Amino acid sequence: MQTNPVGWFEIYVEDMDRAKGFYQTVFNTTLEKIGGEAMMDIDMWGFPSSMEQYGAAGALSKMEGVTPGGNSTLVYFSCQDCEVEQGRVEGAGGKVVHPKFSIGEHGFISMVADTEGNMIGLHSMA
Repeated sequence: MQTNPVGWFEIYVEDMDRAKGFYQTVFNTTLEKIGGEAMMDIDMWGFPSSMEQYGAAGALSKMEGVTPGGNSTLVYFSCQDCEVEQGRVEGAGGKVVHPKFSIGEHGFISMVADTEGNMIGLHSMA
């Protein structure tokens, strides 16, 4: 394999406005509407990204028949210091499940739940 195995991710949500508010607050960013004729039944908001740069891009998605939470996929967001984003989680309506802890030479992670019940990871080297 020549590149990282993940090239795109989608986090499914029930309440798009609530979920956008959570992610925009925690990561201090603005998500952008992704649209087009092929996406008539999908409400999708993308995280800032560049398809020409390193790492995976992704979006929040709302689609009939796909429910959030309780799934077995975990997305880790890269951070300078995951404790900073962790500190915004509860104020944005989420829950800190496991505060920042060391994973040895691989840095640190925090485990948090978003407003939709999805578990996400926060990763940093500091």
